[in-house]
Amino acid sequence: QVQLVESGGGLVQPGGSLRLSCAVSVNIFSMTVMGWYRQAPGKQRELVARIISGGVTDYADSVKGRFTISRDTAKNTVYLQMNSLKPEDTSVYYCYARPSMTGYWGQGTQVTVSS
Repeated sequence: QVQLVESGGGLVQPGGSLRLSCAVSVNIFSMTVMGWYRQAPGKQRELVARIISGGVTDYADSVKGRFTISRDTAKNTVYLQMNSLKPEDTSVYYCYARPSMTGYWGQGTQVTVSS
């Protein structure tokens, strides 16, 4: 069983920054996919960013150039650096990990962008 615990969410003004962290209970070095998704009220969960095995990264068009996904394999932690935040980035952000065939989700962390 893989456990993921997100942290770092909160309230930030438009144009501000936040860094989300996802602590994973197992070694992440060989994970097939690790990523961040978000879900706003009344909307479907959507991919924000992911790291595919080998270190290739992939971003939603809406966050390209503003968000950066990274990982620290020594700490078994994945990060999402979010800059130039916009009100439309307001969502619950979920960490996702897939070691092989089964995927695992964290409990989510709320990000609110508002003045």
